[in-house]
Formats: sequence, C-alpha cells, structure tokens
Amino acid sequence: MSFDLAGKTALVTGASRGIGAEIAVALARHGADVAVNSRNADALEKVAAEIGGAGRRAVVLPADVTDVEAVRGMVAGAIDGLGHVDIVVNNAGGTAFMVPFTQLRFAGWEKVMRLNVESVVHVLQAVAPHLLERGRGSVVNVASVAGLGATPALSPYGASKAALISLTKSLAVEWASTGVRVNALCPGWTATELNRNLWEDEQASAGLTSTIPMGRWGRAEEMAGPAVFLASDASSFMTGQVLVVDGGQTAI
Repeated sequence: MSFDLAGKTALVTGASRGIGAEIAVALARHGADVAVNSRNADALEKVAAEIGGAGRRAVVLPADVTDVEAVRGMVAGAIDGLGHVDIVVNNAGGTAFMVPFTQLRFAGWEKVMRLNVESVVHVLQAVAPHLLERGRGSVVNVASVAGLGATPALSPYGASKAALISLTKSLAVEWASTGVRVNALCPGWTATELNRNLWEDEQASAGLTSTIPMGRWGRAEEMAGPAVFLASDASSFMTGQVLVVDGGQTAI
C-alpha cells in the first residue's frame, strides 16, 4: 500500500492556516496537486507558494463555504483548474464562542451548524457527481473529539461534529460500492490560531492538558500524516471510519 499521491489531485477547504494548511502542504509533498480554499485570499497565496515549493501545482479558490452558490463555483473551479478531483478534505469549521446551553442564543447554534455541517453538505453535494462518475476518490471530513463525548459550554460545536461523524458513516455506506471512500479525521485539542486564547492561558491550558495522557496540546502538523493516510491508497480498504488523533484523551 502506498502513501504516494503522484498523479492525484485534492481540494482542501479551510486551507489558509492551521490544520487545513498543514494538510494541503502535506498532500503536495506526497505528490498531489492541490486546490486550496478559505475566505482569506492572501493567506491562501502563501499556502499555494508552499505547495509550489514542494514541486506541485496549486489552485487558489477563495470562497465562503456557507454560501451554497459560492461552493458550487469553488468546486467547479477545482475541477477545471486541476482537471479532476481525487481527494476532498472538508476542514473548514470551528466556533467563535463558549457559552452554557441555557445562555445560548439560537442564532449562535445556527451559525455553528452552518459552518461545521451545512458547509460540508454543500461541498459534498457539489463534488459527489464528479467523484461518483469517476468511480474513485477519498473524502476526509475533519471532525473533532468534541463529536465523541460531552462538550460543556461548547454544545453547538460538539453536536455539529457528531453530526459530521454520522454523515461520514452514512455516505461511506452509500458510496462504498462506487469506489469512493469517506472517512473522518478527529483531532483532539490542537493548538491553532483559533484557540490561541486557551493554549496561551496557563491555567486554562493546564486544565485541558490534564485530561490528555500525553500531557500536551497537539500540533497542527501532527494531523497531516493521518490525513495523508486517509487520502492515499494506504487506507484503500478503509471507509466509514473515525481516525482519532488526540494524545490518548478518548482512551480514558
């Protein structure tokens, strides 16, 4: 089984920084041409330069993944720019707030669901005809350990990631006979710009890492290898699975 992605092409959403950027560059270093998406065109150009530095072609596709028409245009741009798409990494997502459920505004719930679930639905509905017609491909949905257990003060985020895991399994079964695989990558607590306020806070960070047997935050680059595994033929008999990379947190 090979981790070699030579001749393959990939579309990565949320690729301007953090885990998404690391995955996009790692795919390129293993041989794939990569279309990168986020709302930040300038940041995408920097990632594209790294992909070019790895000797691969990059296509920059700024778009808001919560906008269904923008997503359709973005997916069409990826197919046109790369010739075809073999790998889809749905990484765009997150949350901007923590709040007890009784204080949660429904508008906040809807915002998280749009970003973490509906955006993935938009991407997959746009790209599915292409993948299924070609009869091959690998979809990697970046979920979170938040979707596997309780998430106090982060209930919309946890629920959205649980929904993404369920969607992953359903589509894996629907598409298995076509040759298209669908798996989820579940990072644990990973230090990125999105949660800088937590890992820079000594007390908050200590409380979080105390629940992780390895005793530290994950690094964004530590999610790239598992993503390459799921994207490549090294995982050719794997679909509908949840690959957890969390320093042992969920083993407790």
